[in-house]
Amino acid sequence: MPRYAYEAKKSPAEIVKGVLVADNRNAAIQKVAQLGFFLISIKEEADEAVVKSGETRPRYNPFERISLKNITDFTRQLADLLESGLTITKALELLEMQSDNRKLKAVVADVKAYCVGGKPLSEALARHPAVFSNLYVSMIKSGETGGMLGNILKRLSDFSEKQLEIQTKVRTALAYPILMSVVGTATIIVLLTFVIPKMMVMFSDLGQALPLPTRILLAISDAIRNYWWIMLALAAAAWASIAKMYKTPEGKLAIDKIRLGLPIVGALTRKIEVARFARTLATLLENGVPILHALDVVSATIENEVIRQDIIKCATAVKEGASLANGFAGSVNITPAVTSMIALGEESGNLTRSLTKIAQGYERESDEAIKVMMSLLEPILILVLGAVVGFIVISMLLPIFEINFLVR
Repeated sequence: MPRYAYEAKKSPAEIVKGVLVADNRNAAIQKVAQLGFFLISIKEEADEAVVKSGETRPRYNPFERISLKNITDFTRQLADLLESGLTITKALELLEMQSDNRKLKAVVADVKAYCVGGKPLSEALARHPAVFSNLYVSMIKSGETGGMLGNILKRLSDFSEKQLEIQTKVRTALAYPILMSVVGTATIIVLLTFVIPKMMVMFSDLGQALPLPTRILLAISDAIRNYWWIMLALAAAAWASIAKMYKTPEGKLAIDKIRLGLPIVGALTRKIEVARFARTLATLLENGVPILHALDVVSATIENEVIRQDIIKCATAVKEGASLANGFAGSVNITPAVTSMIALGEESGNLTRSLTKIAQGYERESDEAIKVMMSLLEPILILVLGAVVGFIVISMLLPIFEINFLVR
């Protein structure tokens, strides 16, 4: 739908500029009149680079991304501005002006222009599914319907902050092991490709038969130096094949099933997904979203395809008249303890409270599991890297020991 930049008089002494969305020029003129403004000029935005106040419309930067923190800050600030009494369009205008992220600035500008055209905020946000999730849009829509948009935005920001906290914990915990792995791998590659070949030339000149560990090390070194491009090509092909397979429903289901079967990673994944399911469903139900629509929204937020299929089956059962607890009957991933809590909540009429308790419990268990996993990961990495470096050092020293023995 075309966007029109307009200039109009709000009062004899005040001139306003803005952008709105309309089917055509005449419709845009009518919308300006409906706002109570006296139109001075209007042009389709494609013909004019100026959007407002002489500023150039922000363009997308392919290297700039909108992070979860950006969305969390935007939501919190929008809730505060609406609570202070500003209109949605004025609040969006302020957020657009103060945003440092050019990509988010462009998105907010488009949302504001759509709202100026008389459309609801939820519909404007739905135009950007890559930025605002189905969960986000559904909650905004429920807030608009119930007349409590400010409260919904606060709850959304709290929800996003919780997700951001979990994300930050995982990244912080993985930072040191990843750095250690990169440095250790780089050190081993340097030893195998530069140091060892130069030392082995000295041993080969002596005409002495090399020990088996040294010959194995030389074979590995030669393979890396001579066929590194084949190894990289095979690794890239394997990665591309897995990525392509993961994009298909069947492939994603198979890979996610393998992930759930892994000893430590599987249990952690299950806890994180169940906590996300319970927290999201509780938030939606608490804000008046019907349970069938809430289950559809929740299923879209679940990353593991196996657990997502369990929620879809549950939604189908609920649609046919079953309770939420009975809908998860036979599920391996939704444990009997979870279904018992859900059943108790349904019987007592406090389903949202039961779901919140489930989410809190599994979030606590997930935090503990992440701490345990990270505390084990560091010593395991040290042992593995130490074993590899130790093998290299021993393989390099064995010929020296044999030469000393022969000399004696």
